[in-house]
Amino acid sequence: MTGKRILTIQDLSCVGQCSLTVALPVLSAYGIETCVLPTGILSNHTAFPEWTCFDFTPEMWNIMEAWRKNDFRFDAFLLGYLGSAAAIDAAKVCFRDFAKGGADILIDPAFGDYGRLYPAFDHKYVAAMADLIQSAHVILPNFTEVCFLTGMEYRDNAPIEYLKSCIAMLADLTPAVIVMTGAEQSGRIGELIYSGGKFTEVWAKLLPGRFHGTGDLFAAAFTAVYLQSGSLPEACKAANDLVIESIKATEADTHCYGVNFEYALAKFRK
Repeated sequence: MTGKRILTIQDLSCVGQCSLTVALPVLSAYGIETCVLPTGILSNHTAFPEWTCFDFTPEMWNIMEAWRKNDFRFDAFLLGYLGSAAAIDAAKVCFRDFAKGGADILIDPAFGDYGRLYPAFDHKYVAAMADLIQSAHVILPNFTEVCFLTGMEYRDNAPIEYLKSCIAMLADLTPAVIVMTGAEQSGRIGELIYSGGKFTEVWAKLLPGRFHGTGDLFAAAFTAVYLQSGSLPEACKAANDLVIESIKATEADTHCYGVNFEYALAKFRK
């Protein structure tokens, strides 16, 4: 056990392996007491043809009021898909009112991929997220999110020099350590870590196919290992290994549901 209590703030999909249905079991499996604050409740995640969503943000304020009365505090925060500016506002209050001294704040911006914003978001949301990451200690954007946050042009198959120049520009906008996920170069996929003015690269083999929820899985495993070890490269490698093992254990025609992280996690945590 790490002795740490983490609060993860993101949406809950009743079907489909992503967001809270990934973060809660993964963080718990690593021995971290995991508390949750849902921002929305979905019938299933939005990669399926039909879905419903209940906006949970009004209830977030009621939950936080009860937490104040109970004097709850958290050692760390992990934020994923928030879904609205109202949820971003609630997250700021969580940092202010429920953080223990020195609490780590890790944020996955989770608003776009492949050069496009997710359907629920616009540039106002990006601006709100740019403000939120001012509070972070570590952020986990993909290249699309780096580009939207900085105003840089998204390029398919961008060379690593261009990726790094965009990350360096983002570093001027936030004090957080930047771990850019999903960088692809020469049959590899990995992370570009920017900390203290220096880059560190962590690479893994790029597997074929696209699977829903792998970013959420990476963020949860990364957070667990980082909180235990304090090492950014070690956390990246452990998260990569879990994602790769999960993809290998997943049947190709079930990719919409997510990856079989339950099988991989049981294997890793033996």
